[in-house]
Amino acid sequence: MISVEEARERILSFFHRLEPVRIPLLEALGQVLAEDVVAPFDIPPLDNTAMDGYAVRFADTEGATDSAPRELRVTGDLAAGYVMETTIGPGEAVRIMTGAPMPPGSDAVVPFEETDEALREPGQAPVKTGRVMVLKAADAGANIRYRGEDVRQGTPVLHAGRVVRPSEIGVLSSLGVADVLVYRRPVVAILSTGDEITAVGEPLKPGRIYDSNAYGIAAMVRRLGGVPRLLGIAHDTVEDLTRKIHEGYDADMIVTSAGVSRGDFDVVKDVLASEGAIDFWTVRMRPGKPLAFGAFHAPDGRKIPHLGLPGNPVSSMVSFELFGRPAIFTMLGRSDWERPVIKAITRDEVRNADGRRFYARCIVTRGEDGRYHADLTGPQGSGILTSMSAANALTVIPENLDAAYPGDEIDVMMLDWEHAP
Repeated sequence: MISVEEARERILSFFHRLEPVRIPLLEALGQVLAEDVVAPFDIPPLDNTAMDGYAVRFADTEGATDSAPRELRVTGDLAAGYVMETTIGPGEAVRIMTGAPMPPGSDAVVPFEETDEALREPGQAPVKTGRVMVLKAADAGANIRYRGEDVRQGTPVLHAGRVVRPSEIGVLSSLGVADVLVYRRPVVAILSTGDEITAVGEPLKPGRIYDSNAYGIAAMVRRLGGVPRLLGIAHDTVEDLTRKIHEGYDADMIVTSAGVSRGDFDVVKDVLASEGAIDFWTVRMRPGKPLAFGAFHAPDGRKIPHLGLPGNPVSSMVSFELFGRPAIFTMLGRSDWERPVIKAITRDEVRNADGRRFYARCIVTRGEDGRYHADLTGPQGSGILTSMSAANALTVIPENLDAAYPGDEIDVMMLDWEHAP
């Protein structure tokens, strides 16, 4: 058996960043930019107001107070999206809405709340009189957003290698960018194996189980940014498994579940050996010891990485978390695949007597003492899939530690911060 770190290193040596593709902006969420994005113009493109109010010359408001207001003549009314050509002269003001370009000659905005407009009755429509009383002096530049204060024309706004999040979508759309060059999403072919497996939606015969592994792994692939492609279920024969594997040769990675242990009908390793090459077989971890990795040799000369997951559903998901996630992120051009590992106080005894690293499912919460605490989700059998649904973290009990006891501080790998109050 090899360590988790060695297994991950050997797996990642097979993967590389995929080629760039240009796609519509909104479809790029979660992908990585493959080129710098340079601003084609200033943002904001013009000086504009950050408040509803009156555009004025700040000098005309000097000394204004509630008891000694300054009266200005209102020469216009300006909404966002429109430009005023006439210049504001001494003693003049323009009623202006948020986002509207500043009229020529103005150098400050007085909010409505600092004029006599605020003294009108609630619900009363604005009275667009020819004058306004300013009740508070304005500073030069007050409530103005200046041209180019966010982005300057010709400067890189986002650099290649940046993950496109909702905030990047907002920035790119503000530049008028309709499509972007990003690294392609990997296609992951997913195949379940076993005569006992039944497709979801089909009648369940005695002795059979539904195919939870394919759907669980497909959901993980999609959440990580990949494109899952379900190949269905292969029977426990070399011929059927080989035929199904060939259907996945156009994918970037093939993932199988079950068929990698020592049972009489565990034929995945046999097919991998005949259709490609096995790199390693078992990993020093629990759950997930039987893990096969290698590559299939496609007719066009490509080597398609293959991750052979255990058949037990928890083992399958934990193994994919530890090894499939880094592989998908690498193909996406992302290096941030590591989950945060924090310290937590265990409330349960966690036994680990077989010399493997133990990833027990747990729930991490913050206690009244300000520290994190970990509670096991219950029985830790690798067939208890609901234990994964209940967990927001995995314990990381090292190989050389026989047990952790209530009150001990342990490492936990966070899977879901949203469920960690």
